[in-house]
Amino acid sequence: MMNRPKYLNKLINAKWNGFPKIITGIRRCGKSYLLKEIFHKHLVESGVPEKNIIFLELDDAKNSSYRNPLELNNFILKICADKNEQFYVFLDEIQRVYTIVNPDLTDGKILLATEKDPETISFVDVVLGLSHEKNIDLYVTSSNSKMLSSDIVTEFRDKATEIHMAPLSFGEFYEAVKEKMEKQEALYEYMQYGGMPLAVLKDKNEKEEYLKGLFRTTYFKDILERNKLRKTEAMDELCTILATCTGELLNAEKLANTFLSKRHEKIDKETVTSYINAFLGAFILSEAKRYDLKGRKFINSTRKYYFSDPGLRNARLDFIYPDEGQILENIVYNELCYNGWNINIGTFDSIEKANGKSVRKNYEVDFMATRESETIYLQITDNMANAETKKREIRPYLLLNDQIKKIIVVNRPVKTTKDENGFTVVGMQEFLLQFLK
Repeated sequence: MMNRPKYLNKLINAKWNGFPKIITGIRRCGKSYLLKEIFHKHLVESGVPEKNIIFLELDDAKNSSYRNPLELNNFILKICADKNEQFYVFLDEIQRVYTIVNPDLTDGKILLATEKDPETISFVDVVLGLSHEKNIDLYVTSSNSKMLSSDIVTEFRDKATEIHMAPLSFGEFYEAVKEKMEKQEALYEYMQYGGMPLAVLKDKNEKEEYLKGLFRTTYFKDILERNKLRKTEAMDELCTILATCTGELLNAEKLANTFLSKRHEKIDKETVTSYINAFLGAFILSEAKRYDLKGRKFINSTRKYYFSDPGLRNARLDFIYPDEGQILENIVYNELCYNGWNINIGTFDSIEKANGKSVRKNYEVDFMATRESETIYLQITDNMANAETKKREIRPYLLLNDQIKKIIVVNRPVKTTKDENGFTVVGMQEFLLQFLK
């Protein structure tokens, strides 16, 4: 049994807090397993009777009638009718519940709602309504950001507990494989195939086919359906381009130009933006904005994109010639997210002398991460033994000369130390397994 202690503890701490618990995350990252197996096991071991744990998979065809919000609401209320009993209700893939026009306005007919209909009933109404029942502790999962769109965030604000779930972190992955792999071997395996739970259990060839297949059979299908897009090779190609450009500063115009150079076909910036938003909405990608470290303001012209799992990123490139630097940066980004940090790309300008003239140079810090009142800078590098590499990596830190903690993550099994400038140097293994804890 694969354990996810971080998320189990979050669920335990949120029990009977009066709010619905909304678990979001990319498809196949383990949300259903978390509820159906891990949390279910905890509840049973805590003395909760099996009959008081209700699990309903809304993406299962046999439960399709409950995608009608009124049918779903009535079904749960009927099962939980005994007010002297406490029930744990798990609704899996809640976004499959559609929105209808209030039947009171349609002579009882069930009609799918449009944006123009003034009076509608949706899964939001069901979730909020059931959460008001004193004998129901409600948990729902969702695989896309429909649950987090601006309108729904407004309706759920201060009325729900959100728990965002990711694929396995390296720490979780290593816990699952440590009986058969040393740390460094496990890190190389993770860099190549990532931490999608079902992929971890497969052999090499099966891992590759499984991860490639997720895009064909699950992610793209969901994106097309949810965003009402037509099947197109452009979306597929753009996803591959984003994998190639992981960790590079991008905008819609640059991506459109890259698409043109690779495919010799034009794609407009609006289409690029709509596809990227779809990838973000399905939690395939996350984005990091640029932040002016000296001007203390965001720069919106470009941003960087990272895949929620390195194995998914590599699957887009057929696992051929992976760029180690890009993968390491992606893994560090995901680890920071996993540990609750907010991440931006640090940037600043410096006026320097060159050939007797003053020139403006731009410098970048891989990540500026903040958590509560703490801020850190991070540079990720493959090797600090090379003098030129070391000079390039520490130059931004020397120019900043502020009091923020400066960290250099090196892809070598080294213990945490301080360099001659007082910067913290930490090996990738230690960083991923214990440095941020």
